[in-house]
Amino acid sequence: MKGNLVITIGRQCGSGGKVIGQKLAEKMGVKCYDKELLARAAKESGLCEELFETHDEKPTSSFLYSLVMDTYSLGYTTSAYMDMPINHKIFLAQFDTIKKLADEESCVIVGRCADYALADYPNTVSVFIISDDESRVKRLSQVYDLSEAKAKDMMLKTDKKRASYYNYYSSKKWGDARSYDFCINSSALGLDGTADMILELAKAKQAWVNKK
Repeated sequence: MKGNLVITIGRQCGSGGKVIGQKLAEKMGVKCYDKELLARAAKESGLCEELFETHDEKPTSSFLYSLVMDTYSLGYTTSAYMDMPINHKIFLAQFDTIKKLADEESCVIVGRCADYALADYPNTVSVFIISDDESRVKRLSQVYDLSEAKAKDMMLKTDKKRASYYNYYSSKKWGDARSYDFCINSSALGLDGTADMILELAKAKQAWVNKK
């Protein structure tokens, strides 16, 4: 199959999605983009990187999806783009950067509606990673040195934020199996096993698409 293979990862907080993405990228011999995507989007858009970090995967109730996407199709030189609130510009810059990455190289992209941005790219494999609550709380407690109560609070708030962002900026529903090619429970396979399984699923999808 021609074109770059891009694996996008949506994830529940505490499911190990970022680490799995890094392990997967290492197995593939490619780069994994998480926060790195923000730095590139900032550089290419000319906007301050701190703004991207502030608005990272955070929705806004004033976002007008149709207006933004119409502006995206027309280009950044329109007066509508010039007058657009900064959070809208940040979303468009990330959307653009994700597409450029897919055009340039095979890679793994974590979060940020990457699966939606690359919906028209046949070589994209979209995955959503879940895990049982007990495992998620335990992982967050260890990684961030939190009490069980604070880890659970972090888990719930982060999931809510990610869901709101995804549901707002895409036409799909965060965490719904119908929104992705594959949904995997990292508790059932472990982080390394989950990365291995995603790679096998990606190969299987490519083989299937090649037959069409």
